Amino acid sequence: MNLSYQVFDLPLKHTFTIAHQSRDIQDTIIVKLEENGLFGLGESTTNPFYGMTIENMSACVEEFRPVVESKFWNTPEQLWELGRDVFQNNPFAQCALDLAAWDLFTKKQGKKLYEYLQLNPEKIPITNFTIGIDTVEKMVAKMKEVDWPIYKIKLGTDNDLEIVRELRKHTQSVFRIDANCAWTAEQAIRNSEELVKLGVEFMEQPLGKDDLEGMKEVFQYSKLPVMADESCIVESDVKKCHGLFHAINVKLVKAGGITPGLRMIREAKLLGMKTMVGCMTESSVGITAIAHLAPLLDYVDMDGAMLLAKDPARGVQITPEKVTFPKGPGIGAELV
Repeated sequence: MNLSYQVFDLPLKHTFTIAHQSRDIQDTIIVKLEENGLFGLGESTTNPFYGMTIENMSACVEEFRPVVESKFWNTPEQLWELGRDVFQNNPFAQCALDLAAWDLFTKKQGKKLYEYLQLNPEKIPITNFTIGIDTVEKMVAKMKEVDWPIYKIKLGTDNDLEIVRELRKHTQSVFRIDANCAWTAEQAIRNSEELVKLGVEFMEQPLGKDDLEGMKEVFQYSKLPVMADESCIVESDVKKCHGLFHAINVKLVKAGGITPGLRMIREAKLLGMKTMVGCMTESSVGITAIAHLAPLLDYVDMDGAMLLAKDPARGVQITPEKVTFPKGPGIGAELV
């Protein structure tokens, strides 16, 4: 078993702004596992909000290298458990390794990941396409650049409702709203009354992740369903979100990969909550992994590679009509 990794700067087509940050380039690390002529790829992006850098992710991967290469594991789940202590404070790095392990493992089985998980690729929800915070004119231009049936609109400004009203004039597509922790409970409830009239499907993470009392109020009085994102990072958060949110957005990089992500999705379903897997502007390596899980989900946010000016990988092809997976077994993405 050989472990290696590469670092890439992913240039974005447009400056991407959300409530607490802006960026033009997304740094990412792509891990590669090779054995007996087969390889598996996994990915995780950096994120200053969570303190995840190329330096601390690569340091964790290096610390865990002896375990990976000594081959004390046969399945991705076994590898994930072996890394529980090393990656305790760096699930982003664990995600990159976990995705690579799943890619390699399912290639050895001669099955695509969705086949191994016994999922139907014909039952994949349409991904949303994200419109970051900008001037109204530029947000409208971004929608016209990519005509899509579902838009996720990033909010967290002083004129959020005015933005949505103006965008609604230019499309009949479904809107999803993501405030990235920017509102108070009072604002969220009040905004929901107007947003439901504007064709919004749900609100994602309207309040700060620790504002549990506020979320109880929003959950009770909002005119729209509410979805957890920042409030649902790891497995133990799923149960905490029950009764506060109608749905959860599982980010594989934040959770630590496919292995815990699958457990989070299953637990949420048992609790009667809807599920989504979201992206962090990954290349086609990370996005293709998400696509394999999409048949499990009520919603999916896998537009990351579509936001890039240059993609260092190729993998799943996504249109509003269909999702086309790479040929061959495994997750199937590859570097170009």
